[in-house]
Amino acid sequence: MAEYILSEELREAVHVAEITKRPLLLKGEPGTGKTLLATYVAESKQLPFYRWHIKSTSLAREGLYFYDAVARLNDSRFPEEEAMIRVRDVKNYIRLGALGEAFSFPKRSVVLIDEIDKADIEFPNDLLLELDKMEFFIPETKEHIVAQERPLVIITSNNEKELPDAFLRRCIFHYIEFPKRETMKAILLSHFPKIESEFMEKALAMFYSIRKIESLRKKPSTSELLDWIQVLLHSGEKLESNSIPFAGTLFKSEEDYRVHLN
Repeated sequence: MAEYILSEELREAVHVAEITKRPLLLKGEPGTGKTLLATYVAESKQLPFYRWHIKSTSLAREGLYFYDAVARLNDSRFPEEEAMIRVRDVKNYIRLGALGEAFSFPKRSVVLIDEIDKADIEFPNDLLLELDKMEFFIPETKEHIVAQERPLVIITSNNEKELPDAFLRRCIFHYIEFPKRETMKAILLSHFPKIESEFMEKALAMFYSIRKIESLRKKPSTSELLDWIQVLLHSGEKLESNSIPFAGTLFKSEEDYRVHLN
């Protein structure tokens, strides 16, 4: 696995979140390593890792627990004694979500709430108490789940929606800037340790010149650069100043592809 390149500013943000025990909210362009940070922190500190990927239909409660009433109803149709014993205990139909698992774990852990801005605008507000107090209540079982040790919660956002002020006040914020050239070299070397220096310099020059094109709908990100380099190395393709080989790995829309052709 390639090494995660952690800037001093980002390292400091993680440290502040650990000291204050507040969630760390990360923003930045897609492909700047927001999601990978949580995995890196969990692995480097050897902590359990729980991931909650947010969708447009996600509800705040899903990260805490889920009550499978349908499964319980289906089980109640079977007269066998074993099935009936299972049905009588509602705990058999409660499944903890990522936050619920982390709160229940007796030691420190890392929780990733990924792309929180994809959910409904009220979604962050529905988690205020749980993230502030690190506890929640399950009405179906009358259980009160309280974190024995507060997990490090890392939240990512691609800025698709504005997040509520009440939610922002409870977070430590950090914006991940797009990697500068020297940092990007370190990233490439961590993924491709045998890459030739001259080839890397040409590829980076071409990549950053593309990102300067103002009319691009979507600028290529780090992940697209890595894909491009991988394809170039695999194919043995040479880089010439007047053409961009395998442009489909860098441009992800018809408009941007036409800009490249022109």
